[in-house]
Amino acid sequence: MTVSLTYSVGPDYGDDQFHWLNRSTWPLWNCHGPVKISRKMYFMTTFTPLSDMISAATAHLSSVDPVMADAIERVGPCTLTTNPNIFEALVDAIISQQISVKAADTMVARLRAKMADRRITPENLLLLEQEDLRALGFTTPKSRYIRHLTEQVISGQLQLAELTTQDDETIIKTLVALHGIGRWTAEMSLIFSLGRPDVLPVDDLGFLEGVREAYQLPTRPTRKELQARGEQWRPYRTVATWYMWALRRLAQRNERERTRIVSL
Repeated sequence: MTVSLTYSVGPDYGDDQFHWLNRSTWPLWNCHGPVKISRKMYFMTTFTPLSDMISAATAHLSSVDPVMADAIERVGPCTLTTNPNIFEALVDAIISQQISVKAADTMVARLRAKMADRRITPENLLLLEQEDLRALGFTTPKSRYIRHLTEQVISGQLQLAELTTQDDETIIKTLVALHGIGRWTAEMSLIFSLGRPDVLPVDDLGFLEGVREAYQLPTRPTRKELQARGEQWRPYRTVATWYMWALRRLAQRNERERTRIVSL
């Protein structure tokens, strides 16, 4: 099986979406002494182009589930995109925890404005203390979580590049071991950074509401009910999830432009 390296260019992420750490030494006081930053590259691996996966997914979903087929017809083409900057996607997902999309948009914009070249990178965030994040409006826990993630990456204890070769559950296990990262945050990273095709985020409120809307349920489905319903969507549960998110936006007449990857 051939593994390809995906290189993407986009105005929101500087000149390119590969992020290089400069070869230098930083004092990382909250770790076990100073650590050296090695020259590393963070990238996304894909086994098939995302467009090919989406095409196969929509055909499969339409054939196995008439309700999903109707949702696909109503919403139109899936426009799921990914951000190969895994670190930035994790920070984005942490910020997005338990707040509205609009509030998360504001927080991410404030953080980006504070960064050199508006790039959310480990070395840029390392220059900020928790108090600096608090001054931007971040809660104390989220400030602590982002700082911990930054230190884990800079120290090399978390090797983000290795995640791209691991299966979904191994990645989730690795990420949930970090402070402030639960299964939902890990799943958002699988979807929006690694482009994994078969993720079913049963704890996502927007997904729950989308399923309730699509299947005309009187109440939100339970985790067990979602897992059972999702069996027929395999191996493309990510795209099924995206259509439930999109259907909810359609029902709400939400035409707000997306400003971030984790922004639905």
